[in-house]
Amino acid sequence: MSMLTPPGMGGQYRITGDKYPRMRPPRRRGRLVGVVVACGAVLGVAGWGTLQLIDVFTGGGGTASAAGAKAGCLTKASATATAPSPAVLPKPAQITVNVFNATTRSGLAKTTADELRKRGFRIGEVGNAGPQYDKKVTGTGVLLGPASSLNTSLPVLATQLTTAERRTDAAHKGATIDLIIGNGFKTLTSPPESARALTALTAPKPTATTKKEC
Repeated sequence: MSMLTPPGMGGQYRITGDKYPRMRPPRRRGRLVGVVVACGAVLGVAGWGTLQLIDVFTGGGGTASAAGAKAGCLTKASATATAPSPAVLPKPAQITVNVFNATTRSGLAKTTADELRKRGFRIGEVGNAGPQYDKKVTGTGVLLGPASSLNTSLPVLATQLTTAERRTDAAHKGATIDLIIGNGFKTLTSPPESARALTALTAPKPTATTKKEC
């Protein structure tokens, strides 16, 4: 027995040379650790793949939801926007009206002219209508003026006889407006209704705008 051999040890652990034998731990534990690590890796890959499939079939995660929210924004029209300035229209005192009677009833031109004067209009000629309109106006009346009066004095005078027909004539001389009384005429529009019509004519009208709501 060598001097390197501890007391009480012999057999396969007997040291006969001048080197110690190598003491290796059992290899079973190392294999078990490797198997556990491999299983964990497989489970991790499988879980990641499952999440990817879920994202595909459900339309993705938060990014897709955000995109969907933007795509679902609704455009709505609003009529409460700031309105443009009202049109600059002449006042009744700035409008001269010729009143002509195209009916068989006498006195209509004068009484109508007097009422228009009370409402602030200036009165020009008063009398019977010419051959072009005499006994040929079936409605309540015709408002006749130059082309420049279409969006100025004609609408203002029309508030006093809202059922009258409006016409323009390029050959019409001056800035006066003709009120030709027709067979359907009974009386001018009542003062309260005429005032409301004039207010609506000069009041600003709102313009529609669009806005997005998500």
